[in-house]
Amino acid sequence: MSTETAQQPDKKRKFTFPSALTVLAVVTIAVWLLAFLIPSGQYDRNDAGAPVEGTYHRVPSGQSFVDRLNDLFLSPVNGLYGIQDAKTSLVGPDNSGDLYGSAGVFLFVLAIGAFITVVFATGALDRGIGLLAHRLRSRGALLIAGVMVVFSVLGTVEGFAEETLGFYGLIVPLMLALGYDRMTAVGAIILGAGVGVLCSTVNPFATGVASSAADISLGDGIVLRFVMWVVLTAVTVAYVIRYARRVQKNPERSLSGFLPGDRETSDAAEGEVPELTRLHQAVLVVTALVFAFMIFSVVPWASALTGDADATPYGFELGWSFPQLAALFLCAAVLVGLVARMGEQKISSTIIQGAADFVSPALVILLARGVTVIMNNSKITDTVLHAIEGVVKGTSSGIFAIIVFVVNLPLAFLIPSTSGHATLAMPILAPLADFAGVSRAVVVTAWEAASGWMNLWVPTTAVTIGGVALAKVGYDRYLRFVWPLLAILFILICAFVALGAAFT
Repeated sequence: MSTETAQQPDKKRKFTFPSALTVLAVVTIAVWLLAFLIPSGQYDRNDAGAPVEGTYHRVPSGQSFVDRLNDLFLSPVNGLYGIQDAKTSLVGPDNSGDLYGSAGVFLFVLAIGAFITVVFATGALDRGIGLLAHRLRSRGALLIAGVMVVFSVLGTVEGFAEETLGFYGLIVPLMLALGYDRMTAVGAIILGAGVGVLCSTVNPFATGVASSAADISLGDGIVLRFVMWVVLTAVTVAYVIRYARRVQKNPERSLSGFLPGDRETSDAAEGEVPELTRLHQAVLVVTALVFAFMIFSVVPWASALTGDADATPYGFELGWSFPQLAALFLCAAVLVGLVARMGEQKISSTIIQGAADFVSPALVILLARGVTVIMNNSKITDTVLHAIEGVVKGTSSGIFAIIVFVVNLPLAFLIPSTSGHATLAMPILAPLADFAGVSRAVVVTAWEAASGWMNLWVPTTAVTIGGVALAKVGYDRYLRFVWPLLAILFILICAFVALGAAFT
């Protein structure tokens, strides 16, 4: 070894948590191997296709090693457009029967990605939030509440998360100018959007994907989720404001501390007012109307207003699902581009770029669905379901809902992608609700609450790690700041899902 080589310091590679695609690839192989060890079996099904409790029995899988190898090879393809044979229940791309793959959800994710990208390309949303922050700059508590509520609304309807990273350059100086600290800005941004995602009412990447995997409507359970959103958002806003006032009154109590120049920052408060033109206003109105129409189109109004799940739908109900919603957002993307006068080439290129940016979560969905195809074809899905049935059997509906929430916490850590987590877990969890006499919508709510709660703090999400880095706040300091709120939200979530299960 040369002296020059010996004097070079050892370069230690830092561990980085694998992406959701890598995790699901590993899960796919692991499940495929486990299928050789787990006994195959199945439940009898009722007319609706739901498993009948107490009818589980062992059956041979009927698959050779070559068949299993073929399933592994085709799992992503089957996850996209696999067809389930009506007689054998096997899934394959060349079968005749019902679509088992997630092609509808896949296209929906690309469509809403195109729409969101076009909206951001107009600059209307950024300027709208900037204008709100500037106008409330002299009223600190109202500014915090206003920013958090806007972020929470965006989180609950469209999964607003990574988009928040662009607002630290605006919010951090504003908070410092008002006598707060950097942690206040972090809390307002991460927790504002995060609690909205936690209580996703119609968020297509969480509620939408989970509802599809659970074979229910996107609007099922929206009343419970809306009440949860109101209460948990109010609690979170109050928590951040309480901390901010404490720091403003006594800066020494700041958990993040102050960097040189922080106490003298006033640029944001004195900066120019962001211009919101009539075109920007029109874009914001169109965007709000599109999401409002989406909510209207998917809500089962008769069931929601009467409380009867089997109520006859009203004449004005649309009952839309993912194919119609995908078409809605593609049309809306073009409409927003026309309203903003972007021009044909700019509209086309932005839509293509938006769809491209959302290919990653779309691929996660089909990979996760491919895992369920392997389980289905090897006939171990019902065996796993039967094993979990034995754990929850005899529990009350409220305890069952809480167990679903708690069980999903470690899964949310391993698979930070909400879409992948939902597609993977729902085929197992949703039928459990039938056994417990609980609405599948409650299982969806408990699942998304677990995913959202974990994503408020886990280091595997770019929103959290990227946010504290942009705000120049230590991650350990953020954990110290957020853990009391996490405990409060944990208790409230358990109470809500338990009550939701009890009233279904």
